[in-house]
Amino acid sequence: MEREAWIDGLRRDIVFEADLRGQHFVFHTTWGLFSPRGIDEGTRLLLDRIEVGEHDDCFDLGCGYGPIGMTLARLAPGGRTLLADKDFVAVEYARRNLERNGIDNAEVILSNAFDQVGDRQFDLIASNIPAKVGKEMLALIIHDAHRHLRPGGTFWVVSINGLRQLFKREFSAVFGNYSKVKQGRNYTVSMARKA
Repeated sequence: MEREAWIDGLRRDIVFEADLRGQHFVFHTTWGLFSPRGIDEGTRLLLDRIEVGEHDDCFDLGCGYGPIGMTLARLAPGGRTLLADKDFVAVEYARRNLERNGIDNAEVILSNAFDQVGDRQFDLIASNIPAKVGKEMLALIIHDAHRHLRPGGTFWVVSINGLRQLFKREFSAVFGNYSKVKQGRNYTVSMARKA
């Protein structure tokens, strides 16, 4: 009986509050999504450093339950923010978190990286890229990010420190530039700008 009660508890949403870039959010998550009990270190590092214009159209690639995209939408109230994830559970939680937090200048789609984005263009693309996506997927993401950015647009990523040199190489090859914005103990925030 005790075990059944524990299992029933695991089925319920995990709910927590967080302040990100001066914005207050309530998040509902579940087991199986990335960092379900709180905002992870990499996401915080990225959001602390990212530069967003109030009219920017933004794209959160691999949104999970939505913390990056939701923050971008609040920081760019005059723009539109698109959140995308390849996990349908993440997409559903992100959609509901947008509603719960009253964010109406954003939408969520199911997409494997950019494959369902169509011809949309953005001023800013951000991603907390999982370390295990593989170099082929990373190459696709970086090339497609360049293609979907407007001139002057920026691509911001946070990754484990072990991928820092790979991003430096790929950003330099595709964008012609690379900036190491901040290196923390475990994660690095990198940025490239489209000419």
